Amino acid sequence: MTIVIVGGGLAGATAATELRESGYEGPVALLAGEPHLPYERPPLSKGFLLGNDPLDKAFVHDEKWYAEHHVKLLLDTRAVEVDTDQHVVRTVDSDHAYERLLLATGATPRRLPMADDSGAPVAYLRTIEDSKRLKAAFTQGADIRIVGAGWIGLEVAAAAREAGSEVTVYEQAELPLLAVLGPEVARAFADLHRRHGVELRLGSQVGPEDLKGADLVVVGIGAVPDTALAEAAGLDVDNGVLVDERLRTSDPDVYAVGDIANQQHPTLGRRIRVEHWDNAIEQGKVAAHNLAGGDEVYDRQPYFFTDQYDFGMEYVGNVGPDGYDEVQIEGDLDGAFRAYWVSGGTVVAAMHANDWDAADEIRASVGGSR
Repeated sequence: MTIVIVGGGLAGATAATELRESGYEGPVALLAGEPHLPYERPPLSKGFLLGNDPLDKAFVHDEKWYAEHHVKLLLDTRAVEVDTDQHVVRTVDSDHAYERLLLATGATPRRLPMADDSGAPVAYLRTIEDSKRLKAAFTQGADIRIVGAGWIGLEVAAAAREAGSEVTVYEQAELPLLAVLGPEVARAFADLHRRHGVELRLGSQVGPEDLKGADLVVVGIGAVPDTALAEAAGLDVDNGVLVDERLRTSDPDVYAVGDIANQQHPTLGRRIRVEHWDNAIEQGKVAAHNLAGGDEVYDRQPYFFTDQYDFGMEYVGNVGPDGYDEVQIEGDLDGAFRAYWVSGGTVVAAMHANDWDAADEIRASVGGSR
């Protein structure tokens, strides 16, 4: 049985790895749209951008691994069509027949036309080239303006400040990460960045005048799942490619994972699309087993982490559209603490900050009573 994987990010590369490590011996082809070996993206806003880690640490494997494990790796090869009737993936110059297909096409940064048209130098962060551009711009005294105080915006702000740049962050909400963390914990991130000299302009609408004179404007206002290929193929799409508990799309021979997968989650009881490192890895593994004939359910709770200055945290769970009743906080919001989001007496999400011994306890607490 021939398996084709479309997407050269962490999810696609993890699926190829798991296929081989779990004993699958059939043909596997991996189509990567970028010219680089498959890589993971957290180092682009963390270790590599900070100058702490070499770029090589971002690559899932070296080139030799793919050859030794008989994974046909095609770099700089973008799929332009999926023909589900003929079971063929088409690129500009070749066709790739499949019996099972995995879509891992990821997401693209949400554009901000106002910034793009402002005349200021504007950057987004998604690729290796993007990260290199930011790293070169983050110099002592450089004027860096960041639009968006989500995870990417705040990690970029931290990297810029560590390099000695002057940083201003614009955010429409009243606090950074407000929609994700709620006001109780979001304040900790606002205080963190202010302590490190970031000028936060919260509850503000940024305009072209705000961007004048910047050495670089970095836009971090979210990402859009790259579903064009799936949609053109006739797969069900709605804020991502719709997949079931086993990561199968509306076509039984096609699976989708990572940033594009809008999954019916068996534990949460609703659909969820997760744009994080852990999800790319773990969905890639489950999809690999199912592509090879398995019948596994993906029921892992969402997980993400961040490192900013001397602050590190891990978060497990998902509050969801119904919100929460209270946040129970143990410890010091300016130092080490644990937080539990509780709804109806049940922990729906939990996190720790600078309390690394708590990682297992945090994960175990989700779904329990409190």
